Amino acid sequence: MSIQKNNIPWLEDSDPLPPAQSACSDEASGLKGLVAAGGGLSVKRLLEAYRNGMFPWYSEGQPVLWWSPTPRMVLEVENFKLHRSLRKTLQNFAQQPSARVTFDTAFDQVITHCSQFKRQGQNGTWIGQDMVLAYQALHRAGFAHSVETWIDGKLVGGLYCVSIGKAIFGESMFALQTDSSKIALAALIAFAKQHNIDWIDCQQNTRHLASLGAHEIAQTAFLQALGEAVTQTAPTWEFLPIYWKNLF
Repeated sequence: MSIQKNNIPWLEDSDPLPPAQSACSDEASGLKGLVAAGGGLSVKRLLEAYRNGMFPWYSEGQPVLWWSPTPRMVLEVENFKLHRSLRKTLQNFAQQPSARVTFDTAFDQVITHCSQFKRQGQNGTWIGQDMVLAYQALHRAGFAHSVETWIDGKLVGGLYCVSIGKAIFGESMFALQTDSSKIALAALIAFAKQHNIDWIDCQQNTRHLASLGAHEIAQTAFLQALGEAVTQTAPTWEFLPIYWKNLF
C-alpha cells in the first residue's frame, strides 16, 4: 500500500502509478510535475510509466521520483531545424567511408558515456548506476535503444531513448567530438520520418532542444498523442544510409 509524504504518493513495488494528470502543480516547491516516489525501476514499472506519460528523474541519495511535466516538450519530426552548418556537417559525414551511424550496437557504452558526460551548467548527472542497470534491462527487453555515431571505428557520440510502438522518448546524449550527438539525433529524425513517426518526447524544455525545433504542448495533447502512438506497430530498429535522404 502506498503512503503519503508531503501529498506525494509513495509507492510500494506492487502499487500502480497514479495518473499523470495528478502531478503536483506547486511550482514554488520545486515539485511541479512530480507524480509519485518509490516503486523501483523494474522493466514492468518503466513500461507502465512511459506508456502513461511518466519517466523517472532523481539524484543520488533520493528515492525514485516519477515525473510528468506540463507543458511537455516534444520535437515534431517535421519541425526539426536542420541549420545550414549542421546540414553541411551531415552531408560531409554521410560521404565519409569511415563515418557511420548504427542502432543498438553499443548500448552499454552509450549509456555509460551519457552518465559520465559533463554538461554546461551542471555539476553532475542524474544517471546513477541504478538507472544504468535499469535501462540496460529495458534494452535487453527490446524497449530501450541507442544511436551511435562512429568515425574511424571509434564511438564519438550518441544517444539513448525508449520506444514503445511508435512513441519515442528521448533520454540523454553525449558528444566526444563536435556535433557528434547532433548527428545521432539527426539520424533518429531521419529514421522517424522513414517510419511515419510523428514526434519525439523531449520531456523538459531546454534552450538546446528549442533551437532544434522542439516546443511545448499541453499535457492533455501529449497524453492523447501518446495513447495513439503506443498502440501502433513498432518499427525495426536499424539505420540504413538511405535514410539520410529524408533530411536533404
